[in-house]
Amino acid sequence: MFRSVLRFQQPTRAFVRGLATSAEKTSRIKSFQIYRWNPDTPEVAPTMQKYDIDLNDCGPMVLDAILKIKNEQDSTLTFRRSCREGICGSCAMNIGGRNTLACLCRIDTDTSKDLKIYPLPHMFVVRDLVPDLTHFYKQYKSIQPYLQRDTPPTDGRENLQSIEDRAKLDGLYECILCACCSTSCPSYWWNQQQYLGPAVLMQAYRWLIDSRDEASKIRREMLQNSMSLYRCHTIMNCSRTCPKGLNPGKAIAEIKKQLAFD
Repeated sequence: MFRSVLRFQQPTRAFVRGLATSAEKTSRIKSFQIYRWNPDTPEVAPTMQKYDIDLNDCGPMVLDAILKIKNEQDSTLTFRRSCREGICGSCAMNIGGRNTLACLCRIDTDTSKDLKIYPLPHMFVVRDLVPDLTHFYKQYKSIQPYLQRDTPPTDGRENLQSIEDRAKLDGLYECILCACCSTSCPSYWWNQQQYLGPAVLMQAYRWLIDSRDEASKIRREMLQNSMSLYRCHTIMNCSRTCPKGLNPGKAIAEIKKQLAFD
C-alpha cells in the first residue's frame, strides 16, 4: 500500500515541475540597438543595428547581452571588457542615455522598449563601442600619478601614514579610470585638449592630499592656469554618472580651495 502511494505521487510532482518549466520558458524578447561603425569602410556612415534576445536565456547585465550577441549572432561586434566585476573599467559605454559600465548595468526588463547602446560620447571611435582613450591616458600621465618624495622612510623600509591621513584618500583611490565622468562633462567635451576633466583632476587631488607625498607645491603649480582646472563649472554630471558612486565634483572644488589659499 505504501509503495502504491509513492508511485502515484511521483508523476504528480513531475507534472507540476513540467507546468512550472513551461511557464518559465515563455519568451521575453528584448531588442537592443547598438552603434556600429567600421574604420575599414569609412565611407559608410555609422548605423544603429538591432538585435533581439530572449531574456530567459541571458544573464541580467547588459554585458551579458552584448556577449551573447557577439557569441551567437554577430561575431564582428566590437567592444572592450575584462573583469565583469566593475573593477577594470573596460566596458564603459553609453547605455540608455547614461555613461556607465555594462557589467554593472542591469538590463531593463521592459520588452516594449528598445535599449540603445553607444560608445562613450564626444570621443573618437576606434570601432563600434570602442572609444579612443589615448588622450585621456596621456592626461592622466601628465599629473604624475605616483608617490614623489626626497626624504627616505624613517625606518628605512616604509612610508608610514596615520589612520586619519589614510582615511582622507577614501572616495578617491577607488577610481578605475573608466572615463564615464569625463565623457559626461560638457566642459570636457568642448575643452578636452587642455581641460583635464573630472577623472584626472580627482586623481590629481588624491596625490595632493596624500600625507606621504612631498611634491604638493609642484602639483599645485601644474594646475595653476586658466584651463587645466578652471574650465570646471560645477555642472556635476560627473558625480551623477560615476558607476562607483564617487564624487569628482567635490574633489575639484577642494583643489580650487587649495589653490585659492596657496
